[in-house]
Amino acid sequence: MLFPRLRYLASGVAALFLVFAALRVGFWLGASGVPFSLSGDAGALLKTLGVGFRFDLRLAILLMLPPALLLILPRWNAGNARGWRWGMRAWLGMALPTVGLVYISDFGYYAWTGLRINASVFRFFSNPDISAQLVWEHYPVIRLALLWLFVSAALFWGFVRLERRTLGRSARPVRRWVTATAVGLFSVVGVLGALGRVDNLNLENPVPLRWSDAFFSGSTQMGALGLNPVLFIWDTWFAPPDHYDLAYVEAHIGEIAAYLGAPVPVAAANRLPRFERHVPPQAHRLEFVTPPNIIFIHLESLGGSVTGLHGNPLNPTPNLDRIARESWDLRNFYVPVTGTAKTVWASFTGIPDVSRTKSATRNPFLLPQRSLLNAFAAYDKHYALGGNAGWANMSALLKSSVPDIRLHEEGDWQSPNIDVWGISDLALFREVDALLRRAGDRPFIAFIQTADNHPPFTIPKDNDGFERKTLPDDVLRRSGFRSVAQYNAVRFLDHCLGRFIEMAKKSGYYDNTIFVLYGDHNGRVADLPFKPKAYSELNLESLHVPGIIHAPRLIAPRVTEEATSLVDFLPTLAGLLGLDYRTATMGRDIQLPAPEGERAVPLLLREGTFPLLGVVTRRYLLSMNADGSNAGLYAVDADDVKNLADENPQEFARLAALARNLHEAARVMLYSNKVEKEERSE
Repeated sequence: MLFPRLRYLASGVAALFLVFAALRVGFWLGASGVPFSLSGDAGALLKTLGVGFRFDLRLAILLMLPPALLLILPRWNAGNARGWRWGMRAWLGMALPTVGLVYISDFGYYAWTGLRINASVFRFFSNPDISAQLVWEHYPVIRLALLWLFVSAALFWGFVRLERRTLGRSARPVRRWVTATAVGLFSVVGVLGALGRVDNLNLENPVPLRWSDAFFSGSTQMGALGLNPVLFIWDTWFAPPDHYDLAYVEAHIGEIAAYLGAPVPVAAANRLPRFERHVPPQAHRLEFVTPPNIIFIHLESLGGSVTGLHGNPLNPTPNLDRIARESWDLRNFYVPVTGTAKTVWASFTGIPDVSRTKSATRNPFLLPQRSLLNAFAAYDKHYALGGNAGWANMSALLKSSVPDIRLHEEGDWQSPNIDVWGISDLALFREVDALLRRAGDRPFIAFIQTADNHPPFTIPKDNDGFERKTLPDDVLRRSGFRSVAQYNAVRFLDHCLGRFIEMAKKSGYYDNTIFVLYGDHNGRVADLPFKPKAYSELNLESLHVPGIIHAPRLIAPRVTEEATSLVDFLPTLAGLLGLDYRTATMGRDIQLPAPEGERAVPLLLREGTFPLLGVVTRRYLLSMNADGSNAGLYAVDADDVKNLADENPQEFARLAALARNLHEAARVMLYSNKVEKEERSE
């Protein structure tokens, strides 16, 4: 046989590439949310797939490098030494199942979060018991494991057969210059394949294809389609762990201070800048005899798109919609970044969790934080959730930052657990209602963290008359639901919310309570025909959630169309109650004029090592990479996702500056807002 070793390597690369390419096509058609269409963005789609296939080729080449090294050893190589062939088999026997496991995990991770798997996924290993239980309850683990083992074994056996058909045969003698030419050409093609590009190559410093090349279109879904999960884990794992860019913040300190309405911080040796400002009692404070209670209701995975309030055609949330009509409705309300732990962080600290590899709650060097909750000194404070607050180390944030808070969690309840997240939401509302009835004369602040609208979407047998519905899959998809289980989980959460409002009225604390309702993020949405395309294609929908302040006896119904953020809730409530307080974080009282003009709030459109920054207003979304590249201005209500930077250069420049300034300021705030040792000793 002519060139058996080269045949083996070329065939191995080709086989792996075809497998990875097939998985990419499967991801595109089955998971990505990018429509199967040759009209509209066909050029962008084909370019994205081209980038992805080049990543797949790179991975195939990299996986065949160890066998290549064993095959080129002079004399004692795998072509004529059985021991070295067993070395190749050992490598493939380890590498193929590992890569297969990454791909299976990637499909599941994207279905859950809307993100390709990356190094930040390893944060879940900090809670292995809960993570394992979640995976077991939400995914068909046994079937996936059998599929994984079968495919891994089939690929391995295919490589053994390939080895026997090539390396097991005698090589045909050829002249040395022919061999040298063939090896040289094979090597050049291999290097170019690993680089992933053949155009604009600087031979002195050849820049390989990078993950960012997949995000040329501005669409996060399209960009995700272009990534390779194995290579993306590698890219994000070895990225530098820079915590903040202090030089950038100091260079733009005046602009950041102006946005926050704070005096420009004075430089101090060995101290990070703190944008501290004093906020006196406001003229818009409420008139009351007895200070009102406050109940925060954290609505798990409840994005705007799954509510009738924001146009969902199935009207799955009649109770929430009715409450909103009687409330202060924040129509363009956003959480700064997806993730339950990140939402808890932002709500307690007033700082977007812009951590790049793990949530800020998991970083012991950021605790304790200063919290505006401590300014509510006359209030008893409670935090209630059905499961364990140790998840993502949230309990450490709560207890260290708000010392007088009472944490109520798994083990404190009379009701039985129904799944990995503890007791049901309905049981949680019942037990919290009983707790608040015994609250005494002091006003209270209570946080209620729901969980049932989250995989595995458990609906308990004790559900107070809730009835499941079944709808065709195509109807559910057109309405933004991934499954009938998710649809019913949203309906059940709304059902529980309605029951809790009834409980509050019967128990006597409803009239003098301010209810603050907010979604903690949205579940991943692939297509929303009833919403502008910008929401799904730019990943805005994952952050757009209901934001409602409900107190009919205290606050007249109104609608705020300007963009607002979760970090604004505590300052706004402090303003309503007439508190005198100090703060040094990102949140601002919504009722105060925005110094920047049309109100703009910061977002993190893509988290991880290579984040995509955003700033959103009522009309526009500005997105850019963390280094300022690939910046674009988009109309949030447009079906045509078009970069308007050239058409509106003033707004583009204003929001581009805010995006970088606020992101870098938030990174510094994670550290500058930490309670110092001397403060803790007071």
